[in-house]
Amino acid sequence: MSLCLHFPVPSSGQQDDYVGWQRWRRDSWGQWPFLQDVTSFISHADIMKVVNLKQAILQAWKERWSDCQWAMNMKKFFPKGATWDILNLAEALLEQAMVGPSPNPLILSYLKYAISSQMVSYSSVLTAISKFDDFSRDLCVQALLDIMDMFCDRLSCHGKAEECIGLCRALLSALHWLLRCSLASAERLQEGPEPTTPASAEKQLAMCLQRLEKTLSSTKNRALLHIAKLEEASAWTAIEQCLLKLGETLASIGNPQLRSQAEQCGVLIRSIPSMLSVHSEQLHETGFPTVHAVVLLEGTMNLTGETQPLVEQLMMIKRMQHIPTPLFVLEIWKACFVGLIESPEGTEELKWTAFTYLKIPQVLVKLKKYSHGDRDFTEDVNCAFEFLLKLTPLLDKADQRCNCDCTSFLLQECNKQGLLSEASFANLVAKCKADREQAPQLKSSENANIQPNPGLILRAEPTVTNILKTMDADHSKSPEGLLGVLGHMLSGKSLDLLLAAAAATGKLKSFARKFINLNEFTTHGPGESTKTASVRALLFDISFLMLCHVAQTYGSEVILSESSPGAEVPFFETWMQTCMPEEGKILNPDHPCFRPDSTKVESLVALLNNSSEMKLVQMKWHEACLSISAAILEILNAWENGVLAFESIQKITDNIKGKVCSLAVCAVAWLVAHVRMLGLDEREKSLQMIRQLAGPLYSENTLQFYNERVVIMNSILEHMCADVLQQTATQIKFPSTGVDTMPYWNLLPPKRPIKEVLTGVFAQVLEKGWVDSRSIHIFDTLLHMGGVYWFCNNLLKELLKETRKEHTLRAVELLYSIFCLDMQQVTLVLLGHILPSLLTDSSKWQSLMDPPGTALAKLAVWCALSSYSSHKGQASSRQKKRHREDIEDYISLFPLDDTQPSKLMRLLSSNEDDTNILSSPTDRSMNSSLSASQLHTVNMRDPLNRVLANLFLLISSILGSRTAGPHTQFVQWFMEECVDCLEQGSRGSILQFMPFTTVSELVKVSAMSSPKVVLAITDLSLPLGRQVAAKAIAAL
Repeated sequence: MSLCLHFPVPSSGQQDDYVGWQRWRRDSWGQWPFLQDVTSFISHADIMKVVNLKQAILQAWKERWSDCQWAMNMKKFFPKGATWDILNLAEALLEQAMVGPSPNPLILSYLKYAISSQMVSYSSVLTAISKFDDFSRDLCVQALLDIMDMFCDRLSCHGKAEECIGLCRALLSALHWLLRCSLASAERLQEGPEPTTPASAEKQLAMCLQRLEKTLSSTKNRALLHIAKLEEASAWTAIEQCLLKLGETLASIGNPQLRSQAEQCGVLIRSIPSMLSVHSEQLHETGFPTVHAVVLLEGTMNLTGETQPLVEQLMMIKRMQHIPTPLFVLEIWKACFVGLIESPEGTEELKWTAFTYLKIPQVLVKLKKYSHGDRDFTEDVNCAFEFLLKLTPLLDKADQRCNCDCTSFLLQECNKQGLLSEASFANLVAKCKADREQAPQLKSSENANIQPNPGLILRAEPTVTNILKTMDADHSKSPEGLLGVLGHMLSGKSLDLLLAAAAATGKLKSFARKFINLNEFTTHGPGESTKTASVRALLFDISFLMLCHVAQTYGSEVILSESSPGAEVPFFETWMQTCMPEEGKILNPDHPCFRPDSTKVESLVALLNNSSEMKLVQMKWHEACLSISAAILEILNAWENGVLAFESIQKITDNIKGKVCSLAVCAVAWLVAHVRMLGLDEREKSLQMIRQLAGPLYSENTLQFYNERVVIMNSILEHMCADVLQQTATQIKFPSTGVDTMPYWNLLPPKRPIKEVLTGVFAQVLEKGWVDSRSIHIFDTLLHMGGVYWFCNNLLKELLKETRKEHTLRAVELLYSIFCLDMQQVTLVLLGHILPSLLTDSSKWQSLMDPPGTALAKLAVWCALSSYSSHKGQASSRQKKRHREDIEDYISLFPLDDTQPSKLMRLLSSNEDDTNILSSPTDRSMNSSLSASQLHTVNMRDPLNRVLANLFLLISSILGSRTAGPHTQFVQWFMEECVDCLEQGSRGSILQFMPFTTVSELVKVSAMSSPKVVLAITDLSLPLGRQVAAKAIAAL
């Protein structure tokens, strides 16, 4: 502990008389009786040193020693290398120098010599200066400012971490002192009662502002102040208040130069808390393939996904690539229009229309909440529309495809969501109208009566809400009215329109739930008439077909409910999970679900074989659907054994599909599973039965809406049979509706290795510069077939082959968007297997040279940041279908240590400069791998956390090793990209897994030795993190 002793100031007469001076000094000692008890704080020897120090200063002044002579004698008086800061040498010198109205030049020269020869630390000098508060003594203030001028732009400290933190605090105190001094001078200048006051006050104010500007213009100083602000929040508040008062005072002063200088200092001070969040935006780029591809992927494969994850993913890309907001919004719309243009006719086209006009405006509304800065988000949207209207070829093609003015519809939706001001909207509508007058004629005689999809989708959205309300009513009260509503939904493309609108607005799950409840209600109806029975049969059939269609078009996850324990699972959910064929799902035809009660099966077989048509009254449709598989097996066996003729089979299949199409769907579902288990020569009759069930029915005695139901049934059957028909090389012609119901099916070329397909498609994408919907589906299929490691490894090999910088950067943008197909698993493989292999195998280091090495580092950081920011969320439906990596694969990368908490407590209780912590990174002990993530108690059982911790341990090891090479350069690029992508307040980012020891190693790399980098890579929310950062910055 340091102690500063203040002696009474001697009179001028005493100073002239040496004997009187000695007497004063002797008498003054008696005025400090507390010194007799001070031994409880410091030793008697230290007290004597403090007293002797003051005596030595006075003796030097009396004998007029030169600065060099003073320093030599001081070392004689204190021969054992006393620590001058503990004895408060700087404060003692300043105290004696500032005794009178003007400073003592001789004692000031001693202080300047002490500063130059590093006898005293900068922090002790700044602390001593900040204690002076008599700002009316102009000469003293000017002398102090001159002393600050000696070192304020080259502060440094090479001591312990506490000393470096002390420098931060001292600089903060000095900043406050400069502001107080400026404020005092400004107030004097404002009052100015004496003629001499304005000139001296103005001079002093100018000097203060000059030192402020000089101090704050150093990035290193601002970084130290940033740390001090986090250490001393109350002191920073005082600085802000002082700055506010200074601004108000200077506003009434007529010197514009001083005002301008003060404003500049104010800007620098206010920039300190946010100095890490300033990134320059890309102004030289006009296209952003990553945004384009992510939007295309979302519109093509994840229409039902929630908007928030998409918004966060897009914002992550915007931050990582520093994309200006107008160009960012423009790229989203460009991707939407490209998706509209290239989408296959039918369901996919409607899904894209709903995505563009219903979902994207909602995404923009959420993006608006993230916008900050001087510019209003509505101005950015307006600017984006201005750019969009200039893309005439794109708009012409979109308008021709949709048979309408696509931009006009988009403008209306954005205006409805409050994304445009009224003036901007009116201006854009006028421009759009003028521009479209020059466009090619849209409506020919053939399509003049066809209503455009955007208009239909926008009208379908409120209809979905109305239907949901209708479905909430009691079904038993007006089943005929409900049937009428459902019948209208089946006509034309109404169903797909409504489903697309519901999917884009997040209502599809609710939609499906209503139809499951309806289906459950209609499974049986006791005591009913023939008419009531037919209505019930139709409601069951329509709801069953709709749910099958939803499951195939949007994924079965939309149908499934969150099961509560003890609750009965609805029939359709049970059937879908156990009996319905899906991509990647193998069904067992001998599963108990296909083997119901034998008596029910026998009665169903008799009914199908003997009756001229299916009976409806009191029919339990769910039992019939579950029994049909066993009935088909009986019928198939009878046919194969010659008991039944082909004509009988035709009659049976006509009965199955004659009234209720859902029975045919259930029958084909079992036949598909059955065919998979048969040999080549055993499949003919089963496939023939599928053909019969899928063929047209030539009968007039059918129930209402039969033709509409058959269209949906055939679409369902085609999806169900696609896999098995491909595997058995069989063709079944389903009745055509003129639209390809499976546009993205079977895209891989036959008899070609999948690796060739992967590299070929990637080469095409790289040449074009953007990913189209078809390529996305091919990549998804290849990822599913080859596995995550195969997929990721082969694509990265293609990246590392590139030798031109512009090609590697484009490849990174495209690969990132392709990896979004399953970002979590790709990141685990990339960071956990591929990168460690490249960094530890010297034979592979050559592949890490620039430019592919730089590109790989960028891609790795992007993937790591994206995965870490979203890995707590749920995997999307398209990712759930794939095999999830076993957590044990990643536990081995970062072994658990049960004693870790106790080790942490020991580490935290020790000095941070202890070799246990700040030892060489090559020592892979737990002590040297202490990181912010462990202090934040991050769950290290999470695979991604383990992989990141392991990677940063490897990086730390590479930086501390004696071998340099491309792998060392790669680590530098990786860390540079981490810093470039980070925002301020990095707690919770991937850098929290970096050991604290890595910081001192990183600053040795010239490209990383900047204060901003140190601030960015350390967790400043932790005291230990602030100490590590202060030590690294103070040593720069």
